[in-house]
Amino acid sequence: MKLVEPPSCSSPSTIVFIGRNHGGQWVAQEQSGLYGGLFVSRAQAIKYALFENGQHPETIVELPREIELDMGKSPGSNSARRAA
Repeated sequence: MKLVEPPSCSSPSTIVFIGRNHGGQWVAQEQSGLYGGLFVSRAQAIKYALFENGQHPETIVELPREIELDMGKSPGSNSARRAA
């Protein structure tokens, strides 16, 4: 039996941003920094986002600009920031 960690998301309205960082890796990050990760493909970033947000594709936003993973945010702070 495979154990799976439960999703971190408590609300289906949580927005998850995905996009590429300055190094070309894919980033998935919840808008307030509750969870996130780096991925080698867009598909893996989306798969992770769907798992974490309870299978709500309508809450995934793909950004056309670079984003950086920022796990130092406190919940409620600004959303994914623009790369410097």
